[in-house]
Amino acid sequence: MKRLLIIITLTITSLTSICAQNKEQTLKGKWLIEANTNFGSASSANTSIQYTNFSDDKGSILNLGAEAGYFIMDDLALKIGLGYGSVDTGKESKSLNTFSYKIGAKYYIKGIIPFQINYNGASVEQKENPSYFGIQGGYAIFLGNTVSIEPGLGYDFSLNDNLYSDVFQFNIGFAIHL
Repeated sequence: MKRLLIIITLTITSLTSICAQNKEQTLKGKWLIEANTNFGSASSANTSIQYTNFSDDKGSILNLGAEAGYFIMDDLALKIGLGYGSVDTGKESKSLNTFSYKIGAKYYIKGIIPFQINYNGASVEQKENPSYFGIQGGYAIFLGNTVSIEPGLGYDFSLNDNLYSDVFQFNIGFAIHL
């Protein structure tokens, strides 16, 4: 029983210390530069870093992107993101190139639980360009004063009628706080 109380006390003390230590990274006037990985369903409107190679020479998906934000008040950042993507469907047809964009807001609950809402879309070589309303939540693990790792889950709701489907994503974000 004593060990359990000691473990609980140390855990609470550590979490309190982490919350207090990391509060300054999300203060008004700070900047956020972020790169995310994307695991799960591929969206044609993507500002993350992703590479998927399909077996049997059926093509590949490549996305390169990043996001930046400015804290307009403590714990609340307005963000923008840009990305470039290429989908190669194999030897038989040409690749499809996309230019993606994202605008949104990210709020850090207690400085360590990021919650984000955004509008994202892409310019593609098709009749109708995809657009989404997205939500995302996660947890920020701060490594010192300027770097955080932010695993999270996101869901993009398609705003196109029957052309593009909703997208569920697991992301790991890497952020620099300036």
